[in-house]
Amino acid sequence: MANRVLVVDDEKLIVKGIRFSLEQDGYEVSCAYDGEEALSMAKEGNFDIILLDLMLPKLSGLDVCQQIREFSDVPIIMLTAKGEDMDKIMGLEYGADDYITKPFNILEVKARIKAILRRAKKSEKSQETGRVVSAGDLKLDTDSRRVYIRDKEVNLTAKEFDVLQLLATNPNKVYSRENLLNTIWGYEYPGDLRTVDVHIRRLREKIEDNPSEPRYVHTKWGVGYYFQA
Repeated sequence: MANRVLVVDDEKLIVKGIRFSLEQDGYEVSCAYDGEEALSMAKEGNFDIILLDLMLPKLSGLDVCQQIREFSDVPIIMLTAKGEDMDKIMGLEYGADDYITKPFNILEVKARIKAILRRAKKSEKSQETGRVVSAGDLKLDTDSRRVYIRDKEVNLTAKEFDVLQLLATNPNKVYSRENLLNTIWGYEYPGDLRTVDVHIRRLREKIEDNPSEPRYVHTKWGVGYYFQA
């Protein structure tokens, strides 16, 4: 069954080029040209991955990404014409899984898509041996990929869950930022170590009563992060 891709960009020539190239590789491609249309299609369609431009009419790419994360953990690659680090970090902070800066090579786009889909399938397979991890008021179900605090579900992005699952299933083991980046995002991921810090911060904001004094995800200064059961 073909992987379904949603391509979102208001530059129709870019969309046309990406669509043609992906369809040549057997992907099923849908297209949207503004933020509202993208959000509507994401709600209605069962996509395997979304390519989402940062600068869009009606709703920005960051707004779309943030709203999608309220109901889906579908992998999202942000497309941005801006090269500033802040835009890249902001994209990741809003729940994106990766980013590509314009102008880009379509071969790079396809390589990133394949890498993310490969990791997603690997994650699905690992769920077959799933279990429930409980610590204090936190419960993590690796089968359903759901997290609960005091029996209330907490909505995590795919990467936030992956980070928490790795730490929680290996309690008290300290992971360096580089180790986490390579394990969760893969060795081919072009981002830097700040990506890990952004996700840890957002994770703490969601699962900790007091993020500045965490109960679960701790920092080993100068080394990395660990989970305290």
